[in-house]
Amino acid sequence: MLGPVDPQFGQHPAASILKVIHQNPIAEVDDQTLILADKAGKALAQMAQEVGELLADEYPAEKAQELAKLITSGTWTHDYPITYERAVALGLRVNDKIPANMLHLMQFYPQPTRRQASVEYLPLPYRSGRSADRTRVN
Repeated sequence: MLGPVDPQFGQHPAASILKVIHQNPIAEVDDQTLILADKAGKALAQMAQEVGELLADEYPAEKAQELAKLITSGTWTHDYPITYERAVALGLRVNDKIPANMLHLMQFYPQPTRRQASVEYLPLPYRSGRSADRTRVN
């Protein structure tokens, strides 16, 4: 499942941070938010450039940049799945044929069952659940 790849600062999307400074008079925005917005703008530009470069070999330059901007600019939240059907509608060259060996490999990495397809964002470090990862409390 593909999902958006826009940068995040903690639990806040870079695009939303920038929106704060565009929707409020600059004199009413605190210095910390202005600094964060500066970093957010740089991060969005960097991510769009990186994704554009990844797509450049597969798409004409204009289409690569259009797709890069779409999936890096905060159009969707991080739990929004870009399904096969939506990817096709966006003009992404996708394939719904998954090789049997890939399906076999995926059995080793079970995912939580949900009613709706989603891309999961975990804001905390992942713990495997193995005893070495647990903190013992007496």
